[in-house]
Amino acid sequence: MAGSENGPVLQFAPFQSSVDEGFWHGFSSLKLNKLKTDESPVSITGFYAPCSNPQVSSHLTLLGESLPTDPSDDPLTETSRGNRNRCSAPGILYNTNTLEGFHALDKQGLLKSEAKKIWEDIRSGKAEEDGSVLSRFLVISFADLKKFNFYYWFAFPALILDPPATLVDLQPASKWFTPEEAESVSTCCNEWRMSSLTADVPFFLVSISSDSHATIRHLKDFEACQSEGHKIVFAFYDPCHLPNNPGWPLRNFLTFISARWNIKKVQFLCYRENHGFADLDLSLVGEALIQPSQAWQDQEHVPNAVGWELNKGKRVPRRINLSTTMDPTRMAISAADLNLKLMRWRALPSLDLSMLSSTKCLLLGAGTLGCQVARMLMAWGVRKITLVDSGKVAMSNPLRQSLYTLEDCLDGGDLKALAAVKSLQKIFPAVEAEGVVMAIPMPGHPVPSQEEQNVLDDCRRLHDLVDSHDAVFLLTDTRESRWLPTLLCANANKLTITAALGFDSFLVMRHGAGPLTAIDESKTESVTSLSASVEEMSLTQSDSKLRLGCYFCNDVVAPIDSTANRTLDQQCTVTRPGLAPIASALAVELLVGILHHPLGISAKAEFGNSLDSGSDEQPLGILPHQIRGALSQFSQMILVGHSSNSCTACCPTVVSEYRKRGLDFVLQAINHPTYLEDLTGLTELMKSANSFELDWDNETDNDDEDCVEI
Repeated sequence: MAGSENGPVLQFAPFQSSVDEGFWHGFSSLKLNKLKTDESPVSITGFYAPCSNPQVSSHLTLLGESLPTDPSDDPLTETSRGNRNRCSAPGILYNTNTLEGFHALDKQGLLKSEAKKIWEDIRSGKAEEDGSVLSRFLVISFADLKKFNFYYWFAFPALILDPPATLVDLQPASKWFTPEEAESVSTCCNEWRMSSLTADVPFFLVSISSDSHATIRHLKDFEACQSEGHKIVFAFYDPCHLPNNPGWPLRNFLTFISARWNIKKVQFLCYRENHGFADLDLSLVGEALIQPSQAWQDQEHVPNAVGWELNKGKRVPRRINLSTTMDPTRMAISAADLNLKLMRWRALPSLDLSMLSSTKCLLLGAGTLGCQVARMLMAWGVRKITLVDSGKVAMSNPLRQSLYTLEDCLDGGDLKALAAVKSLQKIFPAVEAEGVVMAIPMPGHPVPSQEEQNVLDDCRRLHDLVDSHDAVFLLTDTRESRWLPTLLCANANKLTITAALGFDSFLVMRHGAGPLTAIDESKTESVTSLSASVEEMSLTQSDSKLRLGCYFCNDVVAPIDSTANRTLDQQCTVTRPGLAPIASALAVELLVGILHHPLGISAKAEFGNSLDSGSDEQPLGILPHQIRGALSQFSQMILVGHSSNSCTACCPTVVSEYRKRGLDFVLQAINHPTYLEDLTGLTELMKSANSFELDWDNETDNDDEDCVEI
């Protein structure tokens, strides 16, 4: 290795900083909630890694997790160790309450204070145990949280060697080592970097034996390596990419080596990588001469330091404006969208987030099911939710109905629909939620003549709500309250999901497409393109392809008043507490599955491990028609039920009659429940069933011909 003791002064490439927006988000919260006007310094953690690109140097980066959860805590103790891409460096943040205070800070004094800590760690031997202290840094800042302007300035204190180190030799590691040494060094470096115990240890020793075998040792093992007579190279993770300059961490490393072991000739390895593996062509090996300073003999002496980062070549602070991202609502949207985008990135590339966010969902019922469904919809990215309910929040509600609190129960109770919307907006400010206070007209509940107009107004309002939404959830607690919404959804061909609870059982189902083949030509254009596309997928009522049934298709009687003459246990919804979350989650998952199915509302019923699911498996899995569960057995069944031509809610006869007569038909069905049975033929069906007689042939001549005649 050629060189001269009067070689050039060793030049180091300065550290470069980078601050993630998440750091400022976290610091804003820390400032507002805990620090307030306290200007005490805050311990932070920076992260860097070896250079991994021959064109770009690695930066020391501040992330959201660089901050402690409590200002008095050390973030290094909270940060998980062993991450090969995050070598920790301890730092200190000085934040001022005013811009004037920021500019007035004693920068040189702060730099010297941090340099003193590094020097004390060298003298005490702490740096030998934990080399990360050699990379201490400091940040001064001012946070203007009104305008979301952040002023900041980094310093990477480097102790000045006096006289400075001189460079004897510097060349690519692949040329400095013999081929055998290079291969061994590369192997052991990769092992060091792969181990969770050492991956983020940035300063280490490379010990090479006489047979060219290399091992990596901790700094504290220096004396042991020296006694073995091995060649020792002092190595560090070099963030710099330059071919002729080592990175900034080497400055304090050389001071440590000289002060700790009084070594005058140091061979060092600037470790760099390519695609996560040691790259000895990019890495550098050099030899430097160090003359220990006479002043070091004074125990009170602290070397001078440099290290304030330049901003485009000037000694001025940096400024960043985050007004477009620091607003809490924007932050909430970004965080929610991130979770969904990660789902799409990792597992569901076909997930249509735009469709989900624009889907308008109408929730009929804001009770136990309605609260859970609303929250699940928001978790899936649905932003437009309307809740319909006429009740008030009772004292018994908050424990099971997750959108209400005790405050909603006071003074007679707030209206559920409005209280639920208020709660949704607190949870996620970006939700476009609306509460509608109204009762749903029901068959079997006759309407006095003086109330007819109000009931008709409610019918019109419900009709308009169904028309203006893309999907409807039937979540009310009586059977008859689901009849009119089912009819309106069948008429408008809307995606309809029903969820119903028993004491320990539940039903979740999707309604089939509307029974009629075409929408009236005079009908105005649909409110949304999604609704239009759903209507276009309506199935024809044909023998070749049966429609899926609705909630009422298996009934042989019309819905009647189920609320009269009920005891206390019948007046309240008595169910096991775990049912509602299960049923609600399945209902929302069913909706998301329908929206992503190519046939949408017209998709046939699918079963797990059956031929019905076909070979074209959907990304979200099968799309069943009905899901029935029993919590007592922890069981769940997938069933299918086709539409009935005698259904009181969705058959062609009922839908056609509604289109002909409109609200007059609805009013007659409400006041005269048997009308629906007469209209659909259920009355005749029951008469026929009652007239069935069994005639037994008692002849026993031939046992093989015994039969039953009906």
